[in-house]
Formats: sequence, structure tokens, C-alpha cells
Amino acid sequence: MSKKVLIVLTSHDKLGDTDQETGFYLPEVSHPVAVFDRVGFTVEYVSPKGGKAPMTGVDLDDPLNVAFLNNPNKIAQVENTLHPKEINPSEYEAIFYAGGHGTMWDFPDDVELAQIAAKIYEQGGIVGAVCHGPAGLVNIQLADQSYLVAGKIVSAFTNEEEAAVGLTEVVPFLLESKLIERGATLEKAPNFQAKVVLCDRLVTGQNPASAGGVAEQIVALLTNANVKAVV
Repeated sequence: MSKKVLIVLTSHDKLGDTDQETGFYLPEVSHPVAVFDRVGFTVEYVSPKGGKAPMTGVDLDDPLNVAFLNNPNKIAQVENTLHPKEINPSEYEAIFYAGGHGTMWDFPDDVELAQIAAKIYEQGGIVGAVCHGPAGLVNIQLADQSYLVAGKIVSAFTNEEEAAVGLTEVVPFLLESKLIERGATLEKAPNFQAKVVLCDRLVTGQNPASAGGVAEQIVALLTNANVKAVV
């Protein structure tokens, strides 16, 4: 029976008080999905509001983006995401939070998604996140009320990267700082260079360049392949 991965997409489409649109960042979905497809995993999507998830990062020079966009079934999935109330955590071996700046507004305080992720983790599953996707991790608490990220090594979009894209004053908080506040240790690469960190069954990546690597680590964990503690 195929292993199932639940991908979490943002429902938020406005970049703070600016007039810019945001949403989930396509390469942080298309690249991991290509990895999951290659090994025959089943992928389903959920978002805080359900329904159509707003998309950004549509680079048509990226062949994995093009393949995703040209697949009617995949487009139908991201335009008809499940609502958290429809999710049974026991059906999934992994949950993966895709990034995009929209996540900074609706991931952190979504209690239902946090409970889903905690249940998947505590039943022995994998929690993954990339770039701004770790915004979904900051308030996840386990059964003992500890934060999921407390005492763990993680990677996420860094304060330096946020400054480099000029959005330090736009986002509601700085992701790196919040993860550290929650008790995590953050490891980082130079701006926009790939960085994937595996700590226990938590797999995190720093930026879009890390998205495929996060998926590779999830696959390795779920197929009992050799994995390194920190990549």
C-alpha cells in the first residue's frame, strides 16, 4: 500500500499591508512532489481554509514547475485542497509544510493543523517543512505540552534572507527568531544556498533550493534508507 504524504499549503494571498500577492511558492511543491511521485507515494493537500490555494513562484524556466502545471490532476488538487476538518491523521506517514510568504500569516495560529501534525509525529510519522513552511511548526505542541521544535536542530528562511528580499518589516515576525524563541537551534547556509537538516523525525529546509532535499530525506526515512543526522 502506498505511503501517504499530506502537503500543507497556505490560504493567505496578500503580502501584509502591501498590494502584492502571495501564496504558496510553486517550486516548494513541484520539486518535492516530483520526489514523492518517483517512489510512488500518494500526495494529498490541505490548507487552513480548504479549497483553492493561492500560488506564486511560477517560473516557467523550471521544468518541474512546467510538469506540475501541465498535469490537470495536480492542478485540481491544489485548487481543491482539503479542509483540516476532513483530515484523519492516522492515514498519513508524513506531513510537509510548503513555504511561500503567505504561510507567515495563517500557519502559526491554525490549531487544527498543529494538532494534525502533532498526531502524525506522535504516531511515529515524519514532519517536514521548507523555507517559510516552518511557520507552521512554531506553535505545535506535543502531548506533554512541549513545543515540537524545542531542543531540536532546524533550518528555515533566515533573518538574513528576509532582509535580502526586503520583507523584514512586512512579515508579522521573523521566522528564525521565533523558532529560536521556541527552543530550537537553527543551522543555516549562506543566503539562498541549499540547507536541509534532519533531527529525529523532523526534516526542515532553509529556502526554495532546499525543497527537493527535504523530500529526499522524508523518502529516506519512510523507506528505511540510509540517512545522515544533519545534511
